[in-house]
Amino acid sequence: MPQLILLNKPYGVICQFSDHPTHPTLKSCVPLPGVYPAGRLDTDSEGLLLLTGDGTLQHRIADPRWKLPKTYWVQVEGEPKEEQLEKLRQGVDLGDFITQPAQVRRIETPELWPRNPPVRFRKTVPDCWLEIIISEGKNRQVRRMTAKAGLPTLRLVRVAIGPWRLDGLQPGEMRQLEVSLQDLPRSGAAGRKPGARASDRSQSPAAKGGKGPTFRFARNRKD
Repeated sequence: MPQLILLNKPYGVICQFSDHPTHPTLKSCVPLPGVYPAGRLDTDSEGLLLLTGDGTLQHRIADPRWKLPKTYWVQVEGEPKEEQLEKLRQGVDLGDFITQPAQVRRIETPELWPRNPPVRFRKTVPDCWLEIIISEGKNRQVRRMTAKAGLPTLRLVRVAIGPWRLDGLQPGEMRQLEVSLQDLPRSGAAGRKPGARASDRSQSPAAKGGKGPTFRFARNRKD
């Protein structure tokens, strides 16, 4: 079966194996030849990155038609109001596109590794953590979403993609799994039954403004 690598990408590492003039690359974390990222993660973001040497598996994970949910823990500047959270849930007009409905909830400060360099805070401005689950993955999408809602992102950590989670991996650590394509989640446009409407997703509890479902893929740890 194809091999899948789960990597906790550190802050500041660029998602490429070729040398970069100012940033460390994936070569500093993954000493394996012939593997490539299935998707990307911004240089200033941390957390789960999937890699594989199997082209079919890579395409299956990265293809936006399958819309694997991506779970982020996001430290934002400010004290969120309910209307700001609702704006994120309903979809945000970013100018070049409107985001799809997201699942958003406030969480307690999670137990995470210290970031290097540390996050710069303003003593006079509060901050908090949100859990945001999206099915898209466009360039800097979560950061742009929170900024548009008036909640600038201070730190962003991806903790899950579909059924795969960090589960204790420290920055720079990786775990290898064997994956069967038949066992991958069948969700999104490519997995919808004929006749299903794309608009049906807007009927989720989060999109309606009610309480979202139990978050299956990420666990929140309290201090």
